[in-house]
Amino acid sequence: MKANYLVFALCLSALTACQKNKESQTADIDDSKVLVEKESRYTVEILDDEALEIISTDVEISLLATGFTWTEGPLWVEEGQYLLFSDIPQNKVYKLDAAGDTSTYLQPSGYSGKGNYSNEPGSNGLILDSNGDLILMQHGDRRIARMKARLDQPNADFETLVDKYQGQRFNSPNDGVFDKKGNLYFTDPPYGLPPEFMGKELDFQGVYCFLNTGELLLLDSLSRPNGIALSPKEDKLYVAVSDEKHAVWYQYDLAATGKVSNKKIFYDATGLVKPGGANGLPDGMEVHSKGYLFATGPGGLWIFSPEGKALARIYTGQLTSNCAFTADEKYLFLTAHKDILRVRLN
Repeated sequence: MKANYLVFALCLSALTACQKNKESQTADIDDSKVLVEKESRYTVEILDDEALEIISTDVEISLLATGFTWTEGPLWVEEGQYLLFSDIPQNKVYKLDAAGDTSTYLQPSGYSGKGNYSNEPGSNGLILDSNGDLILMQHGDRRIARMKARLDQPNADFETLVDKYQGQRFNSPNDGVFDKKGNLYFTDPPYGLPPEFMGKELDFQGVYCFLNTGELLLLDSLSRPNGIALSPKEDKLYVAVSDEKHAVWYQYDLAATGKVSNKKIFYDATGLVKPGGANGLPDGMEVHSKGYLFATGPGGLWIFSPEGKALARIYTGQLTSNCAFTADEKYLFLTAHKDILRVRLN
């Protein structure tokens, strides 16, 4: 049933920020550190009543931190109850702890060389492997790397997992997701390369699967592959394309590990993109345990049904790059340009 495309103002006062679930300590960030915003800054558009299963019309959204350059790669660390995220231009990973305080977690995070490399040299996507080690998509070093240190004792000392395809260096690995067997699906657009894509070795932008055996498979080449996610049953692979002229999310069937077929457009947002992608492009994604796809794109955050129906949109009023759930899926964090936002889910 449709909900008449109503747009509801979101309450962001300190009072609503205090309305937390007392039974859960997840994402229990000190509300005295929550920054107050104008109520009209964020709005939610309910496109289908199915969205009300996971998000309320009076959803609570909090601005937790601001003042960064370009935030990406949010990662909720359940053991420790904190959020990690990349600031790509600053070549840093930040930590937002349960007290609401932000500190530098890693520097450098994506480029270990000297001098200037590009406008986006740092890490992008951050994920944990099955051992709980931090895996980074590193723009400047053009590789996927593992931090050698423990999470609670971070140190900018990395080992390379994979950095080449058929002897040629990657462009700038962007986002990745592990399946349950430890195989890594990831994208490799050119955004982290120097101006004019100097030093680019591959003549395409790839979507890959790095098998737990060490073998690297090229699954597809797209104009600007970006966010990537797996369905709960791991039988579907989703890839965002951040191309102003072809702003879409693709869906692939996964008959077996690293074997894609039946490629189709999951959702096409090309007609909603402003010139130059001024209102955002398909970017980072997370899949809810019920199969709903949460995807950043034009205007802010989109929520899709497993069938590709747009259920809701959260308008953030700024470019929004990525998102991450807490372990219990009661909260969703957004990296939105200079800001870190937290959305309360049902």
